[in-house]
Amino acid sequence: MNVRTRLPLLLATATALSLAACRTDDPLGPVVVPPGDADIATDILANRTLYAETTYTIKGFVHVGNGATLTIEPGTRILGDFATLGSSLFILRGARISAVGTADAPIVFTSSQPAGSRAPGDWGGLIIIGNGIINRVVTGGLEIEGTGTVTGSTPGTNYRVTYDGGTTNTDNSGELRYVRVEYAGYGPSLNNELNSFTFGAVGSGTRLSYLQAMAGLDDSFEFFGGAADANHLVSYEAGDDHFDMSEGYVGRLQYLIALQTTQLTARTGAGTPSSDPQGIENDGCSGTGCASGFDTAPFTVPLVANFTLIGTGETATSGSSGGVGMMLRRGTGGYYVNGILGRWPRGGTSLRDAETFARAGSTGTPDPVTADLLLRNIVHVETPSMFQTGGSSVQNSLDVTANALTLSASLATAVFTAFPATFTNATATAALDWTPAAGAAGASGGLATFTGKMATKATGASPTGHAFAGTTFMGAAAPGGIKWWQGWTVYARN
Repeated sequence: MNVRTRLPLLLATATALSLAACRTDDPLGPVVVPPGDADIATDILANRTLYAETTYTIKGFVHVGNGATLTIEPGTRILGDFATLGSSLFILRGARISAVGTADAPIVFTSSQPAGSRAPGDWGGLIIIGNGIINRVVTGGLEIEGTGTVTGSTPGTNYRVTYDGGTTNTDNSGELRYVRVEYAGYGPSLNNELNSFTFGAVGSGTRLSYLQAMAGLDDSFEFFGGAADANHLVSYEAGDDHFDMSEGYVGRLQYLIALQTTQLTARTGAGTPSSDPQGIENDGCSGTGCASGFDTAPFTVPLVANFTLIGTGETATSGSSGGVGMMLRRGTGGYYVNGILGRWPRGGTSLRDAETFARAGSTGTPDPVTADLLLRNIVHVETPSMFQTGGSSVQNSLDVTANALTLSASLATAVFTAFPATFTNATATAALDWTPAAGAAGASGGLATFTGKMATKATGASPTGHAFAGTTFMGAAAPGGIKWWQGWTVYARN
């Protein structure tokens, strides 16, 4: 517990107040909150605030229960306990989180290990469950990945957490702003992993902005159904995919950065990173509970605008450790516009099956008025081809001219204002400036005006006040614009 010591007003001298922060948010008068450490090892079933003066350690699987709100102050640091494999924080359906940091004082979830000894999978991650809609129906409920390793519902343990059956895509699970999640991810079994940020059926009333995932064991940001909007997201060094959307996700994302420079190595016992990380990996419906297979409605149809997704830079003949910029499969749709895809050795985009191509109208020139899948105004850098070819899956290419898809001869080092030729663990975020260089690919050529279904999708600001709209540039940063990722993001591998 966070100990709060009330000092009688007559004894609250200037000397005493200099030893700790004085708060005035208590109705009974000032409250002095001393710095210190605190463990959280059981479920949170009533409103609770975590204060910046205290470093908290999550020991085990902590669930914020229905009706409770967890408030986290700017600058608060929360550690995932390395000694308790998979330690995680869950915000369950009906609960809320209010973690609102600032660029100068982000809220940080990280490993309890010291710098230099940290690794993907040191702890589990941040999981939010909402009351939104998904397209899978499973008798007995659908478990969120990575849960259910114990029977019963003992507080603090990894009991079964379900996320299906929701009916309200406008549901509100709270707010995350200027939040960083580092060295997370936990996989009790293959293809059953927690991610850095997991959003299960999270509704559009939830406010998500300025979030970073770094060096997680599995995906950085995964959306299972729901309709949550998010803006200004950063993923550095993912164990698997940087952005993953499936199961009827229909939200909107704008200003996304992903950088993959190496294949990560996880802590022992937490799981295994993927050998082919992708920038985006989107699915329609797959697995049990898909009544019509890949064609199960509601379809996965997100708006993903202004993305900069940079891969390993390895050659196309270097084996399976590369991947593609966007893996679109299993009947997914979506509107992907104003993007930069770079250094993906197997191709910029993979359209994996006929059901996915059907979302585009099964034509190389999709009609914006009717299509549920559009790729528009995307430039490819240091990538051998705009579309993955070969393999056992169905491959379908879109008309590159009609959809303003281009293959640039430029190197990534020439496209951005600052981009190192090589990356090491000592690389600093100051070495990265994602603003397009003057006259470079992406500095112009964006789709400034959305039409058809994409325009309808973009209509209306999100709860954060962000307005989704077209831009004259491609990628996550405007020429001459605000360097919105600076000051609160970090770059490190351990």
